[in-house]
Amino acid sequence: MDVHDSLIDLIGNTPLLRLSRIEPGLGCTLLAKVEVMNPGGSVKDRIGIRMIEAAERSGALKPGGTIIEPTSGNTGVGLAIAAAIKGYKCIFIMPDKMSQEKISLLRAYGAEVVIAPTAVPPDSPESYYRVADRLTAQIPGAFQPNQYFNDDNPRTHYETTGPEVWKQTEGKITHFVAGVGTGGTISGTGRYLKEQNPDVVVVGGDPEGSIYTGSEPRPYLVEGIGEDFWPDTFDRTIVDRWVTVSDRDSFVMARRVTRREGLLVGGSGGTAMCAALEVARDLGPDDVMVVIIPDSGRGYLSKVFNDAWMLQNGFIDRPGTQARIGEILSAKRRIEPDIPDLVAVGSHESVGRAIDILQSYGISQIPIAKSESPDDIAEIVGSIHERSLLDRVFRDRDAIDREVVEVMDPPLPVIQATSGVEEMVVDLSKGAEAIVVAEGSKPSGVLTRADLLEFLAHQGPDPTK
Repeated sequence: MDVHDSLIDLIGNTPLLRLSRIEPGLGCTLLAKVEVMNPGGSVKDRIGIRMIEAAERSGALKPGGTIIEPTSGNTGVGLAIAAAIKGYKCIFIMPDKMSQEKISLLRAYGAEVVIAPTAVPPDSPESYYRVADRLTAQIPGAFQPNQYFNDDNPRTHYETTGPEVWKQTEGKITHFVAGVGTGGTISGTGRYLKEQNPDVVVVGGDPEGSIYTGSEPRPYLVEGIGEDFWPDTFDRTIVDRWVTVSDRDSFVMARRVTRREGLLVGGSGGTAMCAALEVARDLGPDDVMVVIIPDSGRGYLSKVFNDAWMLQNGFIDRPGTQARIGEILSAKRRIEPDIPDLVAVGSHESVGRAIDILQSYGISQIPIAKSESPDDIAEIVGSIHERSLLDRVFRDRDAIDREVVEVMDPPLPVIQATSGVEEMVVDLSKGAEAIVVAEGSKPSGVLTRADLLEFLAHQGPDPTK
């Protein structure tokens, strides 16, 4: 029987996946190293067990000890799996920007989780680095692997990830791409690949706000990569090219990869993919690019894959806001095919006739024009509204027989069919109940608040995002 005795035996040897749908027409071969296939779901499984076993050999971690680590979540999972198997306690300190899924996952393994603020300098007593240091000093038998300064971090990737990539591509790899956090993955893997072929280009993906590609660190929302200091585990000489990626582009790309390739990708994977594609667009058929997909999107369902969270943070557009006015008019025509494109009342028609037209089409406002079929918006001279007509007729019964030009309201606002929805919203927010849609100088229809609401109700965020 093909059976493994420990979950630890399943770490590494993750597959390469050809990405052919994310951007058709690329000239090179684009391959993803799918680290989600590790038992803990991320590339950090590799270093978790290695750092613990090294500490056991050195005597830094003894039976019954406590593992303490500042982590964005994935390293914690790798350590927690090893600790569960080996019988250690765990305390993890996480920044407060991390998803609830990650916190709950660590607690599921029996770990204690301490939350520290993100928006403080790394040397602040409140930072998650310093909280971890303080707990390590206070708790007897505690050991901090410290992935930011532990040589076993990049060494693990030099000894495992690098050789795997080289073997899987049969030495044909020309470009290696990874998001940079502690720097262990890109330093260790990149060093090994460059030793096999010095021409391999190593590309680092970095969030906007990280110190790696910025002069001053500032907050950002992508989890697990970028830093506000330079870790000892990062060899900056290994990176040949940097690509800086915004939060929005990272999250939108993660959703795009998921929906086009069927590969559920987290925000840091989105960063790496953005960097990969920027470089890959200039490559040719002899180039083979491997990009590290460090973890799954399962840890970000409440954020990256939550439309409400994405909307709240401005990373996707509100439903329908990118539509043109002409699209709303076309949608209305499909819903109400029996109503003419433009219903108008001649200026010399009686108020009674106007009321009949309103009732026959079930509408509450109508343009007044020089004729019932105006060919130019200049022919529209006013409008009538069910609400104001009721008030006028109630106070003056003789108004029924008057010409509408005597009782009409000002003309409805005119918006071109090529204009965006926001322009219509502005007019409606100023008190207008409807707008006239024009194609050039020709009026082509009327849209109301109800029409806009009907349209927006059937829209959703761009399915590619």
